[in-house]
Amino acid sequence: MTSPPSDQTPGRQPGTGLRADAERNRDRILAAARRLYATEGLGVSMASVAREAGVGKATLSRRFATREELVNAVFADRMDAYASAVAEALADPDPWHGFTGYVQAVCAMQAADRGFADVLTMTFPTARALEARRAESYSAFLELIARAKDSGHLREDFVPEDLVILQMANAGVIAAAGDAAPDTWRRLVGHVLRSYAAPGAPIPALPEAPAPTALYRAMVRLSRTGPGTAQGGGIGS
Repeated sequence: MTSPPSDQTPGRQPGTGLRADAERNRDRILAAARRLYATEGLGVSMASVAREAGVGKATLSRRFATREELVNAVFADRMDAYASAVAEALADPDPWHGFTGYVQAVCAMQAADRGFADVLTMTFPTARALEARRAESYSAFLELIARAKDSGHLREDFVPEDLVILQMANAGVIAAAGDAAPDTWRRLVGHVLRSYAAPGAPIPALPEAPAPTALYRAMVRLSRTGPGTAQGGGIGS
């Protein structure tokens, strides 16, 4: 009686073990990339991701040939949430409230995940799914702007690029403040939203400023690590 091939065992189809191993490796890579991107941003090297995942660089390359492919997979769900945020804002019966709520929500997403903060201020032409969601969000954002202006509460000279500028500034504040003053971004966004308001518009409440000691710790930390670099792109690129 002939023995079964070595890659077969009772109750398992040929090749299923290899497929399961490949899927486990993919999950480990994505989990490692999420951890590193969230805390260190997108500057993390592919080699660092491989080490964090406990796989070889060749294994990583087989699953994700480029950084753009990995970024696309890691942030697909966050881009879905990004698109949902603008849809929720459009559903608000008060266009100005919807607009300010959207800006706050997007900036909160940046603060919650440093990697996503980078994604929102960069473009990835080969990450088609991610860029498609960004384009959808941008189209909806244009409608949100028009409605907020029609309400008389958003300044007529506001342009979509102003949100890109805020996202870049917010990413810089998040990176600079770090854990020493993690809510500093809220103060920045509060001031900027006030600058977007037309005369007579309801003014959003201004969040409290960070404690002087917390801001000092952030400044000391920044002096030791050096300023980060911001890379261009944005919601409408």
